[in-house]
Amino acid sequence: MSGKRLLYLGNGRQLQSVAKLDERFEGWGLSVDRYWAYGSAFPDSLEGYDGIFLSGSPHGAYEDIDWIHREHELIRDAAQKDIPMLGVCFGHQILASALCGKEQVFRRDFCEIGYKDLPLAAAAAQDALTQDWGTAVRMFVWHNDEVRGDHPDMVVLAWSDICPNHVWRHRQHRAWGVQGHPEVTRTQAPAWFEQNRERMVKDGGDVDAFIAAADPQIEAGTILTRFAELVKRG
Repeated sequence: MSGKRLLYLGNGRQLQSVAKLDERFEGWGLSVDRYWAYGSAFPDSLEGYDGIFLSGSPHGAYEDIDWIHREHELIRDAAQKDIPMLGVCFGHQILASALCGKEQVFRRDFCEIGYKDLPLAAAAAQDALTQDWGTAVRMFVWHNDEVRGDHPDMVVLAWSDICPNHVWRHRQHRAWGVQGHPEVTRTQAPAWFEQNRERMVKDGGDVDAFIAAADPQIEAGTILTRFAELVKRG
């Protein structure tokens, strides 16, 4: 262990997802404190934390729910303390809402779902977390809510044909958001797809095709290991 502490905020219906990313962060050398934000569990203080990870959620960052308001406050506090943050899916959205304004997050007219090759901006090649991605990165995306890409404090790093902001970082704070799901490996994907089959079908997804095409997402997953390395460096 590096001695560096990561605050893992679980925003889903269960604290740990199929991806078991909290355990993987430990395997990458971090001491992980888990809090189930969805169940209104938060640390009393951010003192001693070297990084924060924010997970996905079935909720929207714009919803009037107490734990979502508390998470907004925690994010702004962490930004002022210069604690690095990485958010995935809902985590990506609530980071944008907290740091760039609640109007940055909105609900799409239809769902974007499936594996996509996301083109990258030139800035991605110099970014601490996305420097391994080349000119495009393959990632599974699944979202109804979306983050706008035109805020002056946002540096957009990747997008899709119908979503202008799939990966972004804050221009001043050490905060990154990823709309897709780089955390789901090929081994984990079939169980994740089956677990969410009903919702994915409702959103227009072909779950059997997703299972057949399950991707290792090795390149996409480097954003997670790069974040772990950044936290360990301090």
